[in-house]
Amino acid sequence: MRALVEIEHPKIGKIKQIGIPMKFSETPGEIRTPPPLLGQHTKEILKNLLGYSEEEIKQLEREEII
Repeated sequence: MRALVEIEHPKIGKIKQIGIPMKFSETPGEIRTPPPLLGQHTKEILKNLLGYSEEEIKQLEREEII
């Protein structure tokens, strides 16, 4: 059992992160993507999850809120 795994992050190189804590014999887990960068999904969340319009998001950017 490996508690930490090393993966390649596209911006910062090799990083260590916590591996999959549960081990299933027929459906083993794996880490497929690196953790997101700070704010990487902000616009997606505002638009798709919270219903903000493109103009509202642009306004938040202009006001340097995001």
